[in-house]
Amino acid sequence: MSNNSFVKKNSAAQYDFTGLVAVVTGGSQGIGAAISEQLAACGATVAVWDLHPQEGPRQWRVDVTDAENVDRACQQTIAELGKIDILVNSAGYAGATQPLETYEPAEWERIILVNLMGTFNTCRAVVPAMRRAGNGRIVNITSLAGKEGTPNSSAYSASKAGAMAMTKSLGKELADTDIRVNAVAPAAIRTSLLDQMSPEHVQTMINKSPMRRLGEVQEVAEMVTWLCSGSCTFSTGAVFDLSGGRATY
Repeated sequence: MSNNSFVKKNSAAQYDFTGLVAVVTGGSQGIGAAISEQLAACGATVAVWDLHPQEGPRQWRVDVTDAENVDRACQQTIAELGKIDILVNSAGYAGATQPLETYEPAEWERIILVNLMGTFNTCRAVVPAMRRAGNGRIVNITSLAGKEGTPNSSAYSASKAGAMAMTKSLGKELADTDIRVNAVAPAAIRTSLLDQMSPEHVQTMINKSPMRRLGEVQEVAEMVTWLCSGSCTFSTGAVFDLSGGRATY
């Protein structure tokens, strides 16, 4: 039986996020867009923070590498929407795929700035508001590359490993509150981000999967939605794999 047939037969989980405000970074395309749509479909009011936002309401142009820009966006979002209940860090940059010794330092730094410092900047801005409210959910989109160390992707792997460690640390810091902090570590997902990589590099990632396929953005959104929900109560500081059977630890 195919995966789609199983879902149709057993139905997907249903959530009610009515009255909740969610911020999704990188929410204009790819995984971020799928997460934004899923949360909105569940009733949440979704604010998209993106370097290249779409036309429409609640779309903020935000450079997550700029701490002052992020702080302003946080203040404006709270002023307009009243609060932030959910933060999903989906903004990401894969960068070049090449041996470490050939990397330009500026390219390496850009990858670290977006994937690691960007996640730090948004968490730093939003956590105080969640503390005041007494609750919240934070989900960081990392990558299996952060666990395995993908060849010719050293900067991306390092940035995602750092985001995983930060998730674990922040989850422990907030464990005595009703704020839960978790990460999702997908294997290769079918998005335009793969266009930044060589076809050979993408095929290598597919070949590592026992399912022999790419993941789909909706599959990431489903897992993220559970982590954002009231059903996620005892999991914090955790990394949830989404790898088609590839992950081994």
